[in-house]
Amino acid sequence: MTRIFFIPIFMFAIAANSQTASKQNYNFSMEQAIEFATQNNYKAINAARDVENSKQKKRETTAMGLPQINGSVNYQNNIVIQKSVIPGEAFGGAPGTFNEVAFGVKQNMFATLSVNQLIFDGSYIVALQASKVYLEYFVNAKKKNEVEIREMIITSYGSVLLAEESIKILESNKNILEKNYLEVNQIFKNGLGEQESVEQISITLSTIKSNLRNVTRLRQISLKMLKINLGIDINDTLILTDNLDNLSKSNIENVFTTSEFNVENNIDYKIISSLVIQKKLLLKLEKAKALPSLGAIFNIGLNSFSQQFTFLNSNQRWLNFSNVGLGLTVPIFSSFARTSRTAQAKIAFEQSQTQQKEAEQMLKLGYEKSKSDFDFSIEEYATSTSNLNVA
Repeated sequence: MTRIFFIPIFMFAIAANSQTASKQNYNFSMEQAIEFATQNNYKAINAARDVENSKQKKRETTAMGLPQINGSVNYQNNIVIQKSVIPGEAFGGAPGTFNEVAFGVKQNMFATLSVNQLIFDGSYIVALQASKVYLEYFVNAKKKNEVEIREMIITSYGSVLLAEESIKILESNKNILEKNYLEVNQIFKNGLGEQESVEQISITLSTIKSNLRNVTRLRQISLKMLKINLGIDINDTLILTDNLDNLSKSNIENVFTTSEFNVENNIDYKIISSLVIQKKLLLKLEKAKALPSLGAIFNIGLNSFSQQFTFLNSNQRWLNFSNVGLGLTVPIFSSFARTSRTAQAKIAFEQSQTQQKEAEQMLKLGYEKSKSDFDFSIEEYATSTSNLNVA
């Protein structure tokens, strides 16, 4: 009985040790956390996959204009051979009569190799250009994702540090209030104080303790959110090596004065510019559909006939054939459908240009607002530091 009870405990201990061994430890400064997240964040991983997928899409589009080779093997068993009739007099029969004749053999097999080559197609040329823009779009989307991840890590990293500082302050206040409570309560017991003073300190102390428990829970939640943003397991150990004071001092300078704002370097502007180019290429594609397309084809093959299945025999006779050809397709009249599609593409292109101008103005305004907010934050920090020193 003891051995039966010991086995589950032993298995549980192994499982616990395995879970402990799988946990990893991380020590990150702010910059280290940002660098790690740009490679391991879940969205960053999928953004890299989007770029790789667009590269494969570009290769696929390029391959459409390269030789396409296909092979086929067909086997046919004529259970009942189709018959035709010929006039009876052809074989010395009476006029007006017909004789049934079966043309063909019981079994046949064909093996064909065909090569198709696109010579000219305006749509293919536009598709090549579009595939390049398609790739650039996802490259820019990946860069935008990295910017968003950087902002996300800074926010979540700072939230954890802020919670830790709040815990320190609340713990300090709690210790002071507990000391004051003991003193005031002792004075009251000695008949030298009022009960109201004891109750006020007791209420304040209870509020501080409640806030401390709440901030402690928020710190755990913020830390787990930071782990998720980093792309690590929420059960892993994470230690933050930076503190709020060092981060504030290292970023106190006004970064907006270091260089002039150029909207063309903004990643959002690059993305919408790519969309404008895409709309332009769609317009170009509709126009290209009015051009003729030319292609070439070459076929080579073997065929064989037999009353029995003897196609695998070494002495089976095979007949070869080959042909080459050109195919020219010329659009003539589409009942103005092509003209309508071209007009729609032109309107969409003009709309994208208008959206680009609007985005440019909004980005410039956003820069001015961010600069103003940053300057105000610097002034607030300086004022708070001065007030703290006076206090």
